[in-house]
Amino acid sequence: MKSVHTSNQAGKDNIMSASTRLSRHIALLAACAMALAAAIGCTPVESFLAGGQAGASSEELRILVPSVAGGGYDLTARTMVQALADEGTATADVVVLPGSGGIVGLNRLVLERGNPDLLMVMGLGVLGSVEILPSQHTLADATPIARLMDEPEAVLVPSDSPFTTLADLTSAWTQDPSSISIGGGSSEGGPDGLFRLLLARAVGVDPSLSPSRTYDGGGELLPALLTGQVDVAATGLGEYLDQIAAGTVRVLAVSSPQRSPAVDAPTLAELGVDVTFTNWRGLMAPPGLTDDQRLRLQTLVTDLTASPRWNELSRRNGWNSAVLTEPEFSEFLQDQSRFVAATLDR
Repeated sequence: MKSVHTSNQAGKDNIMSASTRLSRHIALLAACAMALAAAIGCTPVESFLAGGQAGASSEELRILVPSVAGGGYDLTARTMVQALADEGTATADVVVLPGSGGIVGLNRLVLERGNPDLLMVMGLGVLGSVEILPSQHTLADATPIARLMDEPEAVLVPSDSPFTTLADLTSAWTQDPSSISIGGGSSEGGPDGLFRLLLARAVGVDPSLSPSRTYDGGGELLPALLTGQVDVAATGLGEYLDQIAAGTVRVLAVSSPQRSPAVDAPTLAELGVDVTFTNWRGLMAPPGLTDDQRLRLQTLVTDLTASPRWNELSRRNGWNSAVLTEPEFSEFLQDQSRFVAATLDR
């Protein structure tokens, strides 16, 4: 269910020339995937579809990831599973069900009406996809539980990129917008797409003149960046901390108001670019829950986010605590929908 859209196919010609770089990183990526799978089980989609009697509690929480493994939603779900296990709070499984920027996962969540043991990780990416892509259901058809955290976006390039500073990039970009291809791990209406639009406008580039590629999560974006399919990635910081530490990719700037303690990189504001932007992630449950079932899930989440283990792992991932429960979370979702529409319509 890979979802890739492009406004410029020239990057494909670079794939073979970059094969050496790719092979250098395949082993690392495979090892990481194996380690994750061994540490935290991932329920096959078939088992997920067969399980979950509506209205009945299996007493094992399933966390649905609506994008490919390796992205921000996946990292959030697996961090939840690890923290819940380490705190002895609950047993949980991760279910990966990608497609259409999270719409496939959302439609599946809505079909699980009355299932009290299912949560879906979501965020600005899913909200943005619903705004711009056809979908059988919207977020209004599911049950809001809570916002968990937020994090800055980052401007990333491969370690061998000729762009060593943001000034290098913006100079080339403004001189010839068509020469710079920027990739993101969300739809145009998601955080990476919105960040690209805001960044382009702030530095004086018409976004429609600059080629872009969108991928269904950071797990697909990373290989594209490393093989030269895109020159730059505009994406969530937390998904790439391992690659940044290893020197595989370089951060030119972050979008937060202040510098992130997770990386040694300037903010856009420091560099004279008037963009401040944060991505966020939250949780939705199926529709048709009783008040008691909804409260149980909300309490589980608020207890989790207050735990020492969750906060330790969050700091390690470069996240900021941004817990928001009902009814404020629903109001926040409405505000974000208006923000997406306004940014896309400009």
